[in-house]
Amino acid sequence: MKAQPTLLTERLVLRPLSLEDAPIVQRLAGDVDIARYTAAIPHPYEDGVAERWIGTHQERFEKGESAVFAVTLRPDGQLVGVIGLEINQESVRAEMGYWIGKPYWGQGYCTEGARAVLKCAFEDLGLHRVFAVHFKRNPASGRVMQKLGMRHEGSMRQHIRKWGSFEDVEIFGILRDEYLPQP
Repeated sequence: MKAQPTLLTERLVLRPLSLEDAPIVQRLAGDVDIARYTAAIPHPYEDGVAERWIGTHQERFEKGESAVFAVTLRPDGQLVGVIGLEINQESVRAEMGYWIGKPYWGQGYCTEGARAVLKCAFEDLGLHRVFAVHFKRNPASGRVMQKLGMRHEGSMRQHIRKWGSFEDVEIFGILRDEYLPQP
């Protein structure tokens, strides 16, 4: 069984999610303000959804399809969010996605954690390209992508349907040879 790595930053530990994390994931991701800015998080966040989702992670990592990390605080292990890579092996690329619980917004956890996941994507997983997409109406997510060194690559009008409305999205990406590890 191939083990997903645990990543350490100055303030964070990024580790595989466990079923014990499900209630916290449900509570944090279940906030309507998290769901409204993400394509795949439902609202309301029903019982059992987090458990089913977490239950897929190990097998999908072993198959090279994804790597999903719990973002936890170093001092006490408190889970504050999730950062993941959806991997396309044929194209040697991944889409990065992330959310941070609302009580932890504005503290730099997303950028710090995403920087570690980006390093893992290029140095450990051997990917050629990482890209990310954010709803146009969520510019804070775009600022995280810019801080990672990603370049704005374009816009897709009405690309995602969320809660009956079509959302414009912005695409950012970075190639392995553009990537420079940041301290």
